[in-house]
Amino acid sequence: MQRLFQNEWKQGSESSESVILDVRTPEEWEDGIIPGAVTLNIFDAHGFMDAISKMDTSKDYYIYCRSGARSGQACQIMASKGFQNVNNLEGGIMDWTGDVVEYKAN
Repeated sequence: MQRLFQNEWKQGSESSESVILDVRTPEEWEDGIIPGAVTLNIFDAHGFMDAISKMDTSKDYYIYCRSGARSGQACQIMASKGFQNVNNLEGGIMDWTGDVVEYKAN
């Protein structure tokens, strides 16, 4: 797991091969998400584990939450499951100065 500050995290997450994960709660998503993020509530343990079990472990994952703590946990879990490149956004979305878009539930 790598802990990246905003500029490094943003640059890496813009690759077409990377996946951005927002691991906050549905209520928090209502405040907006980083463009292109896939929402995956880490507090829904069964749903979270089920979803990551279906993901490609060789892709690059850029993960964030509100402050960086839950996304750090998500990175650790994913690394323990064989994910090769997981990156935590230091400071989370609270410190994010980039774009945020409205969350639209599927």
